[in-house]
Order: sequence, then structure tokens, then C-alpha cells
Amino acid sequence: MSEMPDTIYNECPDCGDVTEHKILKAKMGNFNVNGTFQCKECGRVFSGVIRLPKEFEVKVLLSDGDLTETTQTMLREDEIVAVGDEFDLDDGRHVQITYIELPDGSRKKKVPATEVKALWVKAFGVLMVKVSVNDYKKTYPMLCEAEPDDEFTVGMFMHFDLWDCVIHAIKTKDRLLRKGTAEARDIVRIYAKIRHRDGTTAPMDDSEFDDEQFEFADDAVMDFEE
Repeated sequence: MSEMPDTIYNECPDCGDVTEHKILKAKMGNFNVNGTFQCKECGRVFSGVIRLPKEFEVKVLLSDGDLTETTQTMLREDEIVAVGDEFDLDDGRHVQITYIELPDGSRKKKVPATEVKALWVKAFGVLMVKVSVNDYKKTYPMLCEAEPDDEFTVGMFMHFDLWDCVIHAIKTKDRLLRKGTAEARDIVRIYAKIRHRDGTTAPMDDSEFDDEQFEFADDAVMDFEE
């Protein structure tokens, strides 16, 4: 570890537990940090020497469409790894953890890094966000290309080849938004209404927000950059 970290995990004298500490003033050695630290949980300030966490390599199995490849990444022994975490591989590809394999072959959703045998991940650089577009009689399943941190807002206009539409609601992993904004990484489905040339939109009611399964055509894709 060549650069001084902003924080470091260590057992707090007051909390009696391993907590995150802010490094107030310190000098870094090869394997430790000698300085003054403040616990971010209780605020206790103390001086001492804290050993730096070791880094180690773990296997990564990456799924990208129909292809699966094996690579590696580095973890720190003080890390907690969880399904849904995102990180960048050495080549810059952004990925998300889909499940964590332990040495005995079992899987867990959240474990200390030292218990990880392999990380199964999926490419997470470009997402295909599901969009249900409604006219007066029918709902059409569409797909919208987006990066994980792209934002969608209720009331926002979307432009497809066949029509324009306006977002009426956004279903996230946690709730249904009738107003507000959500990032693509958190969106399960966008509900939109076709916008006609006279500025009117198709009516929608709560029945449109059923979690029915649609088949999404490969050519029904909107580019978020358009």
C-alpha cells in the first residue's frame, strides 16, 4: 500500500469493536501506520500504531452475455464483500458481484474478504433497462441502454424509433416511484405513456404496474445518449 488511506479499520478502545477510524496525522511504514486516529463511531481520539491490512488475490468468474471468462482481483483482509457490490477490474471493466463462493463450495450474500474463494460477477458497464410503454389499448415492452449511474426521472421524455413517451412511474428494487429520480442500477422497470402529437398521453391506472413478465425484442432498444 503506497498511499496513505483516509480511514482505516481498527479496534476502538472505547467501542470494543472494529470500527472505521479517520487518520488525523500519521506516518506510514511498510506494514503499519503510526499516528493519531479518531473513531468515526464514538469520536475517541488516540495515538498508536495500526497494522495495515494485507492484500491478496482472488479468482473472478466474469459473465458478459453468453461468454464467461476467468480473471483475478485484489481484496484487502479487512474488507466485507457482498452480493451487489460493484468494482472495476484491472482492465477498467466495471462489474457487479452476483454471488460469492466459499472454500466449501457454499454461497453467501455477505462475508469477510478472507472467507472468499471466488467471486462470480457480471459485466455492469452498460445496462438494458426494461421500459413498459402504454398507449390507450396495449403495453409494449421496450429496452433502454444506460450506464449504471444514468438517472431517470418521473416526467422525463424518452424517444424511441416508433414513438415518443413520458415516464409515468419507476419501479425500483425497493418501491414504486410516482415522482422523483432513480439510477439505472436500481431500476427494475420504467412505466411510460405514449405522447401524441397533440401533447396528450395515454391514460394509465394502477393495473399497469403489475409485475407481469414481458418478452423484450432485441430491436426494441433506445440509446440513452440519443
